[in-house]
Amino acid sequence: MIPSATSGPVVLLGCGRLGSAIVEGWLKTGAVAPSDLIILTPSEKPVAEQARALGARVNPPLEALEAARVLVLAVKPAMWRAALGPLIVHLGRRTQLVSVMAGVPAADITAASGRPAARVMPTTAVAQARGVAAVWSSEPQARETAHALFSPVADVVDLDAEAQVDAATAVAGSAPAFIYAFVQALADAGQGEGLSAEAASRLARGALRSAGAGVETDETLDALIARIASPGGTTRAGLDAMSDTGELERAATSAVTAAVRRARSL
Repeated sequence: MIPSATSGPVVLLGCGRLGSAIVEGWLKTGAVAPSDLIILTPSEKPVAEQARALGARVNPPLEALEAARVLVLAVKPAMWRAALGPLIVHLGRRTQLVSVMAGVPAADITAASGRPAARVMPTTAVAQARGVAAVWSSEPQARETAHALFSPVADVVDLDAEAQVDAATAVAGSAPAFIYAFVQALADAGQGEGLSAEAASRLARGALRSAGAGVETDETLDALIARIASPGGTTRAGLDAMSDTGELERAATSAVTAAVRRARSL
């Protein structure tokens, strides 16, 4: 549960893909009790209805926000001012803001709300309490609040500067999709070598699960690679093929650079 210093209702503004994943994780772990959760969403969402059935409040009268200790901004970056503006007069003086939006500086949120803000970039695996989340705030209490909300559902990584948030978004927040795309490419390549579509897909997805099990250990990524890639073996041949052409590094660099550029343009 959230520590007593930040006890009270937690308001989630926006319940799209990421907002829904956050709610799922909170419900799964008990990080936020349903009775302490307020969800504000302009349209009906299955996760919000699930939370409502457990005791959460969905779109209550705005007067209910006065007791809120935390408001989590999970709307689209282009919509945040219009979504937050009408709520500010209803928030209590101690309400803190935590943003999971890409590309919106904390200073802009503070200027609009008059309250300190923390920025968090979580992956959607917070839904399974297996996410990773980068956290930054210039205010220790806001950072502590962000930790309390996300530590139960993610490996929380503190950033040294807000300028690093966009890179963290690309390396973690966007990267699962990059990895899925690579796994799909592996499955396609397997089909090219004669596997059926079903067999190739199951094998590639199984390889992803196996890789995930490896990163749960404390071993470095280099050590994990070395455990599989025996000198002169099939894995080493594949790795050498990627490193000799530089295609893997170029693809990763291009993906991260493009994601960072897009985050900065939002």
